Amino acid sequence: MVTPKSWREWEKPLLELDDALDKLRELSRSAPGEKRREIQAKITEFETRRDAYIRTVYGDLGVWEKVLVARAETRPYTLDYLNALTSDFIELQGDRRYGMDHAIIGGPAIFRGHPVMILGQQKGRNIQERQHRNFAMAKPEGYRKAIRLMEMADRFRMPILSFVDTPAADPSPDSESRGISEAISDAILTSFGLGVPFIAVIIGEGGSGGAIGIATGNRVLMLEHAVYSVIPPEGCAAILWRQPERGADASVALQLTAQHAYQFGLVDEIVAEPFGGAHRDPAEAAVRVGDALENVLNDLLELTPDQLREDRYEKFRSMGRHEVVEGVLSAPDPHRRA
Repeated sequence: MVTPKSWREWEKPLLELDDALDKLRELSRSAPGEKRREIQAKITEFETRRDAYIRTVYGDLGVWEKVLVARAETRPYTLDYLNALTSDFIELQGDRRYGMDHAIIGGPAIFRGHPVMILGQQKGRNIQERQHRNFAMAKPEGYRKAIRLMEMADRFRMPILSFVDTPAADPSPDSESRGISEAISDAILTSFGLGVPFIAVIIGEGGSGGAIGIATGNRVLMLEHAVYSVIPPEGCAAILWRQPERGADASVALQLTAQHAYQFGLVDEIVAEPFGGAHRDPAEAAVRVGDALENVLNDLLELTPDQLREDRYEKFRSMGRHEVVEGVLSAPDPHRRA
């Protein structure tokens, strides 16, 4: 079996059904009475087949398929959620140190009656947008802009809502020379000192330090078909086997699905996606994300600044607990007498 490399390749049968339905609906508009009834019957048949296919496939997605769904080009991005959930958004630009980064967007907005600070990574729909956004891979100035907005939110007592969707931080020599690792670590450190509620939601890809730089929140939510990992699958495969095309194999080993992340305590809640994924009904996906954010925000608003800092600290300190079984993982002591 050939492993699909893209969402369109994997979901080809469903896309063909959608295309056929669009053509039938177009024919139905101009068809006479009897012919229209025949076409409507055919449309009903195709819709039944489509829904059955979605139920079968999406009811048991493999790990690699979830990666492909998380990368779907029609999946709603940060700006889609902002347009659906907020009003009066004002994008603030620049890090006041070097320049402008278009991969991370942010600024104040009103979310369901609450003044909030928005952070988020934005992908592009076409090659021009993707280049402009650097494929949602932020440079150091992007994370320094995020730090500036976090500090502003803290000053003005504004909760922070962060939308995470990136394969990784920008790995270019330019970013390395300008301190990408330091910028990400500073963003994480700043997050821990905030006295306001900080909620992150992983809406697509949560890749590497590029994601955690704006995801160190009191609560981390994750969409049902999103992924969250220390490295993109292709990068992991390139390191382990020198074969980036084995990304599907690496994705299984990385255990990067929302269900894995919830099981390991890395995220606090999985937000269910609409039937067939968020990309099939972006409006409904936005409503579900908005409801989840509002519920969590209302709970966190009850906490004092010190309690919020302690809550965030305890959340991340509790991750990665392990147990050493004597005689199994312990190395023998060479100085111990027999």
